[in-house]
Amino acid sequence: MSDTIYPPESIYNLIPREEEKAVKAPRYMSKFREQVKLEKEVNKAPSKTMGPAKVDVPSPQKYLLKHSKEPKLAERKPFKYEDDELHSKPPIPARTDKPLMGLHSNKNFIKTNAVENIMTVPKKPQPVYAYTKKGDKQLLEKSGLIPKYIKKKDYGLTPEYLLQRREEVKKAQEEYDNYVKERMREGAMKQLSGEERHNILQALKKNWDELHHQYQGLSVVTDTAPKKYRKERLEQEMKQLEKDIELIERHKTIYIANN
Repeated sequence: MSDTIYPPESIYNLIPREEEKAVKAPRYMSKFREQVKLEKEVNKAPSKTMGPAKVDVPSPQKYLLKHSKEPKLAERKPFKYEDDELHSKPPIPARTDKPLMGLHSNKNFIKTNAVENIMTVPKKPQPVYAYTKKGDKQLLEKSGLIPKYIKKKDYGLTPEYLLQRREEVKKAQEEYDNYVKERMREGAMKQLSGEERHNILQALKKNWDELHHQYQGLSVVTDTAPKKYRKERLEQEMKQLEKDIELIERHKTIYIANN
């Protein structure tokens, strides 16, 4: 049997009925429609995104050639040095060229060569030294075996720039000493004695030891702000004391101003 389900038969289904058409809702029209049209006309430009409507077609005679878009090298020229004309030898004479005839010289080349050889001073052989058992040689002058520098006139003397520097330092020290004497004469400053310097140095070291003892007693874990602040403060004070101690130990003579 077929599984198709048919609607129940009825005599009313034979009566023709008028087709009912569904009524659609009115189409939505935005109130900004006219404003959008106006803005579109104002901002419209021909060929803005898609390009021109018609493009000139290239001529068939001007078709794309092979390697036409590759960069072209300059024309090849024969290489030539700038001073080639000055040092170049004269060209080889042609086969048809004829030499100059009838030139005679009274020079006695045999006698001239003999006189030049007699008057020539013989060259002195350069001193060399052998540095291998096979007899390999090098010049003795550049070997460092000849005492060349100790025979100079200024060997062992102080260079001029060091003497000049020494004079400048001496002059600056004299000017500073004169300035200090003048200020001490006026009573504006005084020199710190050795005993006072020693007492100040010992006091600074004692203060550093006390701060160091406090620093050693700090907690290992600095988990709070007061602990961190105290540790940074102690480190800063200890660094300042170290700078002061180094300054006093470096300078033996110290001047202080009178307030």
